Amino acid sequence: MSDRQVGKGLENGKPLLPSANDPENTPHGDHSAFHADSRGPGPGGALTQGSLLAALVYLAWPMLVTALLQNAQNLIDLYWVGGLGKEAVASVTMGGTVLMVMFPMIIGIAAGTIALVARAVGGGDFEEASTAAAQSLILAAVLGGASACAGWFVSGPAIRLLGASPLVIEQGGAYLRISLIGSFTVFLLFIGNSAMRGAGDARTPMVVMGLANVLNILLDPICIFGVGPVPALGVRGAAVATVLSQAAAAAITVRALVGGISHIRIHAHQLRPDLRMSWRILRVGMPGSAQMMSRSLMALVMMRIVASCGTAAVAAYGLGLRIHMMCLMPAFALGGATATLVGQNLGALKPERARRSAWLAAGLDAAFMAFAALVLAVFAGDIVAFFNDNPEVVRVGSRYLRVVSPFYVFAALGIVLSRGLQGAGDTLAPMIITIVVLWGVQVPLAILFSHLWQPATAGIWYAISAAMVIQGTIVVIWFERGKWKEKKV
Repeated sequence: MSDRQVGKGLENGKPLLPSANDPENTPHGDHSAFHADSRGPGPGGALTQGSLLAALVYLAWPMLVTALLQNAQNLIDLYWVGGLGKEAVASVTMGGTVLMVMFPMIIGIAAGTIALVARAVGGGDFEEASTAAAQSLILAAVLGGASACAGWFVSGPAIRLLGASPLVIEQGGAYLRISLIGSFTVFLLFIGNSAMRGAGDARTPMVVMGLANVLNILLDPICIFGVGPVPALGVRGAAVATVLSQAAAAAITVRALVGGISHIRIHAHQLRPDLRMSWRILRVGMPGSAQMMSRSLMALVMMRIVASCGTAAVAAYGLGLRIHMMCLMPAFALGGATATLVGQNLGALKPERARRSAWLAAGLDAAFMAFAALVLAVFAGDIVAFFNDNPEVVRVGSRYLRVVSPFYVFAALGIVLSRGLQGAGDTLAPMIITIVVLWGVQVPLAILFSHLWQPATAGIWYAISAAMVIQGTIVVIWFERGKWKEKKV
């Protein structure tokens, strides 16, 4: 963003948001994209002035609900699939792990989208914000289509590489193939939501995901067990239900951006390929993609290490990961809010306000994770048994929750502050930290400790805990250096 563009959005050091009476500040004089009651707290709805706590809550609570709804879809699948046996649970777990490898680029595009949209909105340049959102959707469509094509060929071999049993390979491969073929809509949904959040609209994604969840809840038992003319598809049915619900949500999201329901409105001319804008998104986002790819590949390696301990260990590990993902939802919500606040306040030339917003969010989430760790330690067995009552799965899963949960306080700090860095456009530092810690600490320790500890799974859980402490500490140190305040996007 140029100095002229930043200056256009400032008056007496405060950013101007478009109003219904000021057509010049609205792209092409269209006022329908902006609603006075949904632009956030403070005068005129600005996120760059007034109470930081109010701005954080305004953004974070819809993001939290959205994140909970997204993960609830996974838990809904696990709940219904759990009735089919531990092999079915292991199939969905392994399939989900491979899916993580296929989606690193979408994480990068999302990071680039949020950084550019938030910086443009903070500087008052809504035309540029809409262009960035449009080009992000084009990138999502291209990459989503490529992922769908690749899904047909890689599904079976990918599950086989994880060392699964023959039945898990068959069921997991089918689950993964259907999920990847439908991944086109997931890309559009994720990127569309990121564009709206960068602009400060966290409510529309929340409503969309709520509708998707209702549809998923209705479709899951129908597709898995069969009802009337619909045949029982088993594990395949869980994938079909999820893909259909996400497709509906993606259609609504794109319609919201094009129709001006959100804070920005995409016009037809902005949907033509713009290589310059696309490169800016990718330049900011590629380190985020590399970071996600590194984490996804590490997840495959960790799954392979856990698989050597047996099918029950895989099922327990998968359940433990998903339970922790639910507990980390406030971190992702507060981190998403932090990315928007950091980006918009840097666009408004308020770097210190950006820093304070990140630390406020990190402190709130660290307190929540400490409470969650206590709850998980006390009720670990009951929580695991709710999803799978196999005695071995309950025993291994309970120990996972009790060992790892206390260290998620460090994970919370790392997540929130890393999202703040990404909102500023500093995606390289989080990438380097992640790669070094995961591959230089967690994987080697997991291999070593699994041979030193009895049972071997306990050693793996302690390796995961050590890596979280180290990563969270390094992120805090880097954030406090403050180089991100000078980052250009």
